[in-house]
Amino acid sequence: MFTVLLSGFSAQASAVTVSGLYSAKVPVEGSSSGQLAQGYADGLSQVLVRVSGTRDVLAMEGVEALLSDAESLLLSYQVARGESGQSVLSMSFGAVGVNRALAAIDAPVWGANRPLTLAWIAAEDRGSRTLVTRPGAGSGQEDAGAWRAAFDEAARKRGLPVALPPSDFSSDRELLSDIWGQFIGRVKSASGNLDHDVLALVRVSRAGGQWRAGWVFDGMAMNAGEESVTADTPEALAEATINRWAELYASRYAVAASEVGDSPQVDIVLRGVTSLEDYAGANKVLEGLTPVVSVGAHRVRDEQLTLRVAFSGELDQLREYIALDPRFVPMEADVPAEPPVTARTAEDQVASSGPNPQEALESEVSQPAGPDQQTSAEASEETALFTYQPVPVDEEDAREAFESLYQVLYYRWQPSSVIGSDGGE
Repeated sequence: MFTVLLSGFSAQASAVTVSGLYSAKVPVEGSSSGQLAQGYADGLSQVLVRVSGTRDVLAMEGVEALLSDAESLLLSYQVARGESGQSVLSMSFGAVGVNRALAAIDAPVWGANRPLTLAWIAAEDRGSRTLVTRPGAGSGQEDAGAWRAAFDEAARKRGLPVALPPSDFSSDRELLSDIWGQFIGRVKSASGNLDHDVLALVRVSRAGGQWRAGWVFDGMAMNAGEESVTADTPEALAEATINRWAELYASRYAVAASEVGDSPQVDIVLRGVTSLEDYAGANKVLEGLTPVVSVGAHRVRDEQLTLRVAFSGELDQLREYIALDPRFVPMEADVPAEPPVTARTAEDQVASSGPNPQEALESEVSQPAGPDQQTSAEASEETALFTYQPVPVDEEDAREAFESLYQVLYYRWQPSSVIGSDGGE
């Protein structure tokens, strides 16, 4: 999926927001309370690794207690039956709750805004070398497809945005030779119009019964020296490589437990703010929302205003409240390609809320679905766990976003006339 969704972004928008870090799917034996409890623990284990950035989190003191009480962090879940009859539990945990839980056991927390790695992977098998590229005309090499699938799955599991070069480069033997030799010059030139924060030149080879991947990085002051991993299978090798990359990024951008405050903060980028009246109007709307603790201007640039908002509860709940005011028009980069797994959609909540939709949201957001809620296998497969969305900001904003715990929210301010309770705009 990442090879498709990350194609076609403008070169300026390299930072990527990962939607789905706090969601998981696991097989379960059934829908009894004990079986579901085990599924919650298994799903939370996946989420803790993704959000902390390290597998070591599962060995930390206090994590067993978190897993045994995983249901307390649950926002919603669904049980679906696969074609084989196996039950699959899809669940979504609260970002704020998980982050605080990690902080409570002194674990790091890595936010949803993550660097985009452009991976140039040269794979050699039985004397033949292949460049692993995105699907496309002329790229129908079985070896490349197998490696592409392996790295795709590994990146999905760790929530790490990884892009591959287009298939146009698959026949460039000189470039392939440079990747194998890990000579950065020509590869860097070829990457000029391709979105990335970091380049990774990877050479994959097999010796005896072992696969080996060695790589060098270029960009964001990553270590330029070669690192390597080995594994018995291509899938295990891709997983070991991506695991190492995720840990390297997390060691730089994850927030220490001591920095996870009681009131989470999110940056809201608001475009179309052309006057003090616009600023005052947007500020007033946000200050009046129940989850909002405080609002402050963080940055002003041309017609773009960045507000730093402290809030209570979960981020999804704040977004639901903002959605009630038509003057906040979501920007494309802040609209997930697929809705998260929820008991009810936002539209259902608002439509059934009666005269006071905000009260209804307070009572209904974050309520898990009942154990008897079933979905078809087809519907389950259509709901993607992850979407990788471009962050439409400049380099300075992108670097700051990397150090934020929560995804940046993007809106356009549209000060059309709406009737409020005070009879004003």
